[in-house]
Parts: sequence; structure tokens; C-alpha cells
Amino acid sequence: MQENKGSELIVDHLIRQRVPFLVGVCGHGDVGLMDTAYERRDQLSIISTHHEQTAGFMADAYYRVSGQPIATFTSCGPGSVSIQAAIACAMADSSAIFSITGNVPTQQFNRAPFQELGYHYQADFVSAMRPYVKRSFQATRPDMLAHMLPQAWNTMLSGRVGPVHLDVPFNVFEEKSSVNLDPSDVAIDRDCLRSQGAPQSIARAAELLMAAERPLILAGYGCTLGGADAQLLELAQLLGIPVATTPQGKGAIDEFHPLALGPTGRDGAYPGNRASRGCDVLLALATRFGDRASSAWSPGATHSIPPTRLIHVDRDQTAIGRNFPTEVGIVGDIVLVLDQLIAHVKARSHLPRTNIGAWRETTDNWVRLWDADVASTSGSHDEPIHPDRCIATLQSVAPDNAIMLADIGAHHSWMVQQWKVPRQGRLLQSGAFASMGFGVAGALGAQLAAPDRPVIAVVGDGGFLMHANAVATAVEYDLPVVWLVWNNCGYVSIRDMQLGFFGREVATRFRSESSGELKSPDYAMLARSMGAQGIRIDRPADLADQIAAALSSRLPTVLDVRVQADVKRRTSGTWDMPPLKGASPNYDPDPLA
Repeated sequence: MQENKGSELIVDHLIRQRVPFLVGVCGHGDVGLMDTAYERRDQLSIISTHHEQTAGFMADAYYRVSGQPIATFTSCGPGSVSIQAAIACAMADSSAIFSITGNVPTQQFNRAPFQELGYHYQADFVSAMRPYVKRSFQATRPDMLAHMLPQAWNTMLSGRVGPVHLDVPFNVFEEKSSVNLDPSDVAIDRDCLRSQGAPQSIARAAELLMAAERPLILAGYGCTLGGADAQLLELAQLLGIPVATTPQGKGAIDEFHPLALGPTGRDGAYPGNRASRGCDVLLALATRFGDRASSAWSPGATHSIPPTRLIHVDRDQTAIGRNFPTEVGIVGDIVLVLDQLIAHVKARSHLPRTNIGAWRETTDNWVRLWDADVASTSGSHDEPIHPDRCIATLQSVAPDNAIMLADIGAHHSWMVQQWKVPRQGRLLQSGAFASMGFGVAGALGAQLAAPDRPVIAVVGDGGFLMHANAVATAVEYDLPVVWLVWNNCGYVSIRDMQLGFFGREVATRFRSESSGELKSPDYAMLARSMGAQGIRIDRPADLADQIAAALSSRLPTVLDVRVQADVKRRTSGTWDMPPLKGASPNYDPDPLA
């Protein structure tokens, strides 16, 4: 029988699963894998990044855009420790990464070799990854890989999608085994793992929706993950029900559609929050009701459950009833459940249903009020640039099919609240884990996944400075990403929290210790030093032309945009951090409707 090295089994498996890229940072622990991958470079491209976290964020964003997982490679010790934040981000947001980590040779286990994590157990990187992945696999012999590789792949993609971890000691890459991959051992048919909702629950949910006077659909991130956009819109139009989204669910419905009310929660738009707390029946689709999306579950801020009657749909049964009591809970695949609801409603279309015309007029009025107030400041000529002007200008210039990424920081709150995702567009965020760097580095993965679409990352100066190495990678691999650096000289979102809770800022602005003067690097010059285009923008009148020029150039470009730090957002939600109470909403023009 033919003998194969462990690294050959790994590379063959990745090629069989149509993995196009192997992304990471080479170290002494994974050189064997790199050498074998080089021999198959016509089928599996190696991309070398300048930090392991960059590789993880790239893989995460690549999957979100394409639906195809790619693999990361990192060496033993600090090389693999450095990717953990990105892996945790993917786990929190149900994104797939096949994470391969090198380890010390099995012959050296328990001898404290260079970079062994062995203080409690030999070569114990599996324990280090345990909180961040669906499952870890450690192959201490090459013959173990034949079964382990497809098992890990299927674990990654079955049920709630998430990253998996394959830990490979150095010698296993090089040692040979006569055990080969089974040609019939391929990825599981994911359709066989999808389930419908219980028929009696579907019937009860449809009855509640058709009898409601003020119904609302809340679309969570799972609608986008599950590809349920078409079914969501069909049900909403069939019943004439307005649709709000969670922050992470933005884009599940075209936000320019007449039924769209925008996001809910701490960073929500007024129509979404106002309708959520005022509806009598809420159909919540594929959301976990996290604290930021629900104003920290504060009664009457975003939701009023009860008296609102909740229909909660999710494939994860542990999510249902976790944070709000349900009138009807439905466990099932979001697309299949929506198909069931649509069929049930159509079959009963001859029956009378409640007239919700007055409710629609009210929600439409909330949209008009909100849009008019935002428009009143979106044309500001202030310098530094007003945040509303920055978002409005970007919205006017970015193509409808642009893939937008919002990193974590003050700018993220503005993007969630005011950026409207068009039907052809996408907005990628680090939601549950909120990891700085996802937007900066994930933009590279998004561009790899969609080379013909414009990719724009709106990032804070804090997050960009942590992960600016991504620009060098973009230059090396000709990835025409545009980074809009929201430069406000600090970690301003945390500064604002400090001011709200304690009345003062501590270590959240970038200042000279001696003079107290705010300090900001020249990010445009930094970009040029790495071979990218770099432009500083101080005047709002220059913003549109510079964004357009950056996009048309098809070159990696950093726009260093000087944005005001002290403008207060309109807030219709809140966020508590017990025992501290969050600030009350400052915007509610129609509280009694």
C-alpha cells in the first residue's frame, strides 16, 4: 500500500473539501505542513500574514462571505496562542474555521522542550483552545488523521457552525502511515441535519400573527447565516408586518425596504426599538436576545415581554426561553420554519384577519421622524468631521454591492445605527465576542472571497493601530481593500462609558503624558510606508471624492479621516452593566403612540 506523510493526508483532505486557501504564519512547528502544501500549490494557495490573529480574522470573514471554510496554520507556543482571539470571535458568531496548530514532537512530550505548553499536561494546547472551538482533535500518530480529518470537518459544519481545532505534533507531519483517506468518507450532507418546527407550534404561531393588532418580526443574525432572506421578506410582505433586526442581523432585509425599521438595542435606530417595545406579538427569528440587542433586557427599553407575546424560533433549543418567556417556542431550521409559516398563512388566506393599517401608519411615521432628524446633521460642515456626515457620505458613495466591515469602537455604534444595508450589500461585524481587529483584518478575507466586489472596512484608530499589519498583507497579495480609519484619538466608546458611569475618563484617549495633548499617528503615512495608498481627510467636503477615488483605484488604500470625538448619538436604547445602570434613552419623539 502507498504510504503518506501526515502532512500529505491533511493537504489531500483540504483539497478534497475544495479549500482554496491555507492562511497563517509559518513557524518551526508547522514547516512540514508548509513544505507539503507547496507541492500542491496549484490546488491550495498559501497566504502568509504578519500576525496569526490576522489569519484567523481572514478565515472568519472568508466563510461569512462565501460559505466555504478555509484553513489556518500556526506554530506551537505563542504562534498558536496569538490566533485565539480570532477563533473565539468565530465561535461566538457561528463562523467556520479549520484551525491547524503545530506542536512539539511526541518524542519530546513531558521533557519541557522549546515552546511546549506542558505545565499541567503534556503538549496541552488542546486545553488552551477548549473554550473557543466546537471540538479539538490531537493526532499523535499519522494513522489517526484518516478518521480524524473528516470527523473534524463534519463537526465544524453540522448543527450550529463553528471553528474546530486540529493539533498536530511536528513528527506527525513527517511520519508516514499506510492508512489513507477513505474515498467514500466525505463531508456530511448538511441538509439531513435540518429540521422543521413542530406542526402544532407552527399553527399556533401563525394564528397569533394573523390575529395581532401590532405584530412585528425581529430578524436575528441566524437569518443571514441560514440564508433565509427571501423567506423572511415573503412572510413579511404576505402579512404586511414590519421588520426590525438585531444589530448583528442587519442586512437580513433590505434596509431601504418600506417594511424595514432598522436595528434594535443599545445602538438601535428609533423605529426598531420603538416598535419592539410597542408590539403585541413579536416573531423573533434566530436571535439569542443578547444584552446589547435588547438593551440589557431592561423592561420597556427595547422589549416589553410580557405583555408582548413572544414567538421565538431558533435551531438552538437552549436559546428559547433563556432571556424572555415565550408564548410559542419553535426549534428548527430557520428556512424550513419560515416555509412552514408561509404555507400555513397561505392556506388560511380566506380567513379574516386583524386590520393592522393603523399600526403600519404609526411605524412608518417613526421611520419618517428618525430619518428626518438624522438628515438634519448628516450635512454638517464641522471640522473634525461630524459622525453623521461621515456615515451619510459613505452611504452615498459606496456601491450597493459593497461588502462593509465595521470593527469595534465608537464608529461601530454609528454604523449599526445609521448605515443602511442595501439588498445587494453585506455588513460584517464581530458581534457576540466584539473583537477589535475583525474589521481591519477580516477585510482581507472578504476580498479574497469576493474579488470582484468592493470591500470597505470602517475601523477605529485604536483597532487599526493594533492590526495595521493587514495593510502589508493586502499590498503583497494585491487585495484592493479600502480602510476608512475613524480617527478620534482614542478608545472613545469606552471613554463615553467611563463618563456615563463615573464622570471622568481614564486611559482611553491617546495623549502625551507630559503635555496632555492628544496624539494621533499619521495613518496615511503609515499606509504609504507599506506600499499602499494613504490619504488624510480633514474636510467633510473632501470625503466623498476621496472614497470614490480609493474605490476606483483598485489599490489597497487607507483613508485617515479625522472625526469628532464628542458628538453624542441619539439613543433609543440603553445598556446596563450591573450594578451600574446605563443612561436613559435621549431620543423618544413619540412616547405615547
